[in-house]
Amino acid sequence: MITPSSRLLGVTEYYFSKKLREIRDLEQSGKAIINIAIGSPDLNPSKNTLNTLKSASLLPHANQYQSYQGLPELRQAMAAFYQSKFKVALNPQAEILPLMGSKEGVMLVSLAFLNAGDQVLIPNPGYPTYTSATRLLNAEPVFYELNEAHHWHPDLAALERQDLSKVKMMWINYPHMPTGSLATEALFINLIKFAKKHQILLVNDNPYSFILNDHPMSILSIPHAKAVALELNSLSKTFNMPGWRVGMVLGSKPFIDAVLQVKSNMDSGMYFGIQKSAIAALQSDAQWFADLNAVYAKRRLLVWKIMDALNCTYQKDTAGLFVWGKVPDNTNGEAVSDYLLYQKNVFVTPGFIFGSQGASYIRISLCETETLLKSVLSRLK
Repeated sequence: MITPSSRLLGVTEYYFSKKLREIRDLEQSGKAIINIAIGSPDLNPSKNTLNTLKSASLLPHANQYQSYQGLPELRQAMAAFYQSKFKVALNPQAEILPLMGSKEGVMLVSLAFLNAGDQVLIPNPGYPTYTSATRLLNAEPVFYELNEAHHWHPDLAALERQDLSKVKMMWINYPHMPTGSLATEALFINLIKFAKKHQILLVNDNPYSFILNDHPMSILSIPHAKAVALELNSLSKTFNMPGWRVGMVLGSKPFIDAVLQVKSNMDSGMYFGIQKSAIAALQSDAQWFADLNAVYAKRRLLVWKIMDALNCTYQKDTAGLFVWGKVPDNTNGEAVSDYLLYQKNVFVTPGFIFGSQGASYIRISLCETETLLKSVLSRLK
């Protein structure tokens, strides 16, 4: 018998991959499931973005292999976006690498910097892919706990008391997923100091900055951050392009070169038409962001009502595509999620999938229409 690699022993199939199969089975049995669990934007990209894809796809060379580093004009558009929105100056020739989605970046960065046995600081709760990528490379995840009382920020004083001699990398993610917590400038400054002191590569995963957030921040805006930090970003949430798979990693040339060394061996470049469309999306005006957030603000009001109906507590000063709610003390997030799925035909995300610190929480997405969210409210009454 040919057996899979031993590196798969510590990695399970992604939760949503399994759960969506179960939901399909329930639907085939006649259940009308409303899925308000997953952050996959349901709105369209801008008309200019869509029109650009159509016109660019008709060009004679559109179907050829593309540069591993992306079109120069795409990197220039990404640099202009960061300068405009974050006041971060980046060299488009050396400090930006387009990606096929930022999820690819999690793996590429890990491949570029981790050796077997290296330790990686990972937030709990946090995006499960950080842990999966770490374990696939036979590195060791070291979880640092986040909690509501501390605004879901890392306790750097507690980390200082640990043995950090084997730590090579630290994942952070602000605005934070799943909680929606925002970073502060002071937090980023202290994280940069911490990373410099212990020679740790700090990677900020930053795809939610422009969703219901009046003050977008990049860790690269902190002086001297490029010495120890990379940032991942994505067009998926900001421009309603999750299936297009357009992301970027940004940082100093030596770091970007290391990631490119891996990426150039893994794929053959992003489709030309998608790159041209990404340029159009990145050039969207202020009205695009205002209109998008107006839709999400209305949906969030309904999600807050759903949380109230479930007797959950939640914070309102958050950003991103989700509402994170603490369930009543006599239960847990998984039990509430199962009850809603099997008794009310409503699927919400149980917080335990993001780590032990999420066990008492559920997460609801803003990526469904007001009509469907009102239907969920009706089912709960």
